[in-house]
Amino acid sequence: MGLSKQVDTGNARLKILDNISFDIASGEAVAILGASGSGKSTLLGLLAGLDTPSAGSVSMAGHDLFALDEDGRAGLRSQLVGFVFQSFQLLPALTALENVMLPLELAGIGGAEKTAQGMLERVGLGERTHHYPKQLSGGEQQRVAIARAFVREPKLLFADEPTGNLDSATGAQIIDLMFELNRERQATLILVTHDEAISRRCGRALRLAAGRLLNGA
Repeated sequence: MGLSKQVDTGNARLKILDNISFDIASGEAVAILGASGSGKSTLLGLLAGLDTPSAGSVSMAGHDLFALDEDGRAGLRSQLVGFVFQSFQLLPALTALENVMLPLELAGIGGAEKTAQGMLERVGLGERTHHYPKQLSGGEQQRVAIARAFVREPKLLFADEPTGNLDSATGAQIIDLMFELNRERQATLILVTHDEAISRRCGRALRLAAGRLLNGA
């Protein structure tokens, strides 16, 4: 894969990632660990095709991501990928139900309301479907985000510090839920975290330091 990412700061080229290579098998749960500034979120963005590398390639389900244009990458993500972010990324003008329905509606999938309602019930929010994000606690908002991520049954789930804005007790509940759903749906999980306890729940941990991979396969 040989992923590298550099940015021009005006005075110099800043190397964020340096020749990163590894493989992830279907159904595997992998943690990406590292201190702040190690390049974890940049790597996740490249793996998802949200950013482009300075060098290297990413293969997703047999597709070379960077041989596709931006629309092609977006189309592939819509078919295969779910996201859970630290900042939830819910649309404030939509209810919990509408937020979960959105990816189904964008894909033209029928029965969106019934499917989204069932997913919210699965994450314990069946009574909160018509509440807006500002009316929900942080943990509830992250449950909505998880429901949205899983509602299309993605083959691949990216999670970027999903408990970073939650207290420890709520964060533990969210992690339990995410792993439980991931096992049920048999998705591949790539999880960025700085939490060693969370990483131990994955089958494998990849460690970054100063943009370099300390271990990999």
